[in-house]
Amino acid sequence: VQLQASGGGLVQAGGSLRLSCVASGDILSIYFLGWYRQAPGKEREQVATLSLGGRTNYADSVKGRFTISRDTNKNILYLQMNNLKSEDTGVYYCHHELRKTDYEGDYEWFDYFGQGTLVTVSS
Repeated sequence: VQLQASGGGLVQAGGSLRLSCVASGDILSIYFLGWYRQAPGKEREQVATLSLGGRTNYADSVKGRFTISRDTNKNILYLQMNNLKSEDTGVYYCHHELRKTDYEGDYEWFDYFGQGTLVTVSS
């Protein structure tokens, strides 16, 4: 699967951005979706996840401010980010986990990340 993320930019604290991630290729094998971010000098961290059943999960630092959603018809994953803070600054990556079945009928799992989109929040 190929992932193309967009929507990052420079925003003042308290502002909003919406990130998008368009998936193409083996979309029928998509099983789990999410957004990660990496702040300068820090490790990549999970921000939000979305299961095929619609269950969402958020990092404590973004709960109540970020919303993950998906347009299944267009194969686009979104991350709506409101009330942005300077600590939200970083490169945001969309993530898709694919589940495929091998010739023996066992599941195989594959992780894909988009190229990243930079979010800069000025205080």
